Amino acid sequence: MASTKVDIKALLEAGAHFGHKTSRWHPKMAPFIHSKRGENHIINLEKTVEQFDEALSFIEEIVARGQQVLFVGTKRQAKDVLREAAIAVNQPYVVERWLGGMLTNSSTINVRIKKLKDLEAKMASGELSAKYNKLEVQRFQEQIDEMNVIFGGIKELQGRPGALFVVDILEEDNAVKEAIRLGIPIVALVDTNADPSKITYPIACNDDAIRTIALACQYVNTAVQSGKERRAKKAETSEVSKKAEVKK
Repeated sequence: MASTKVDIKALLEAGAHFGHKTSRWHPKMAPFIHSKRGENHIINLEKTVEQFDEALSFIEEIVARGQQVLFVGTKRQAKDVLREAAIAVNQPYVVERWLGGMLTNSSTINVRIKKLKDLEAKMASGELSAKYNKLEVQRFQEQIDEMNVIFGGIKELQGRPGALFVVDILEEDNAVKEAIRLGIPIVALVDTNADPSKITYPIACNDDAIRTIALACQYVNTAVQSGKERRAKKAETSEVSKKAEVKK
C-alpha cells in the first residue's frame, strides 16, 4: 500500500476525469470509463485512485531499492512540469526529443554524454578559454548548450532506470517501445484514446490538462521521496547494527 495518499476530490478539481471524444476512444479503456458527457468520455476516478495507489507503491519500492525513475513527457503542456518535478527529486528526465536508442542503444548515448561532461568540465576549469580564442570558446559553449537540450536530463542516469513515468503513451510511443523491449516497467497516464494493456501500471487519466499532469507529478514525487526516506532509514539502521557488532 502506498504511503502517498491520492485525493479523488483533487483529481476532480484538476480535471483528471475528462477523456477524449467518444469517437476517438480505445475499447480497452472501457473498464475505466464512467460515462459520456456530450461527445466526450468521462473517466471513472475511483478506478484512477486504485491505479494510482498501485503505481505509487511500486515507485516507492523501486526507489527504496536504489533505482531511478525516468520522467518522460515531450509535449508542450507536459515538458516544463515534468522537468521541474524530476529536478525537485533528483531523477532523470526527457522532455525535449526522445532520441532513438536512448535505452536500447545506451553505449552510443553514453559516449555522447561523456563528451558533454568532458566539455563542461573543461569549460568550468578554464582549460578551453586558455587554449582557444573567445569566438571558439563561444562555439564550444553553444555546443554544450545544444547537447544539454537533448542529454541534460539523463546525464546522471545510472544504467537502466527502474521504471519510466510517462505522460501520454501515444506521444511517447518510441520511449514506451524501448522500455517494453528491455522489460523496464512503465507507469503512465493513459487517456481514453490509448491502449492501457501494454503499460505495466496504467493510470486512467486526462493526459492533456496541465493541472492534471502537475497533480500526477506531485503524487509521483511524494512516492519517490518516501522511497528515498525508506532507503536512508534502512542504511542508517544497517550502520547502527554494524557498529553494535563491532563493539561486541
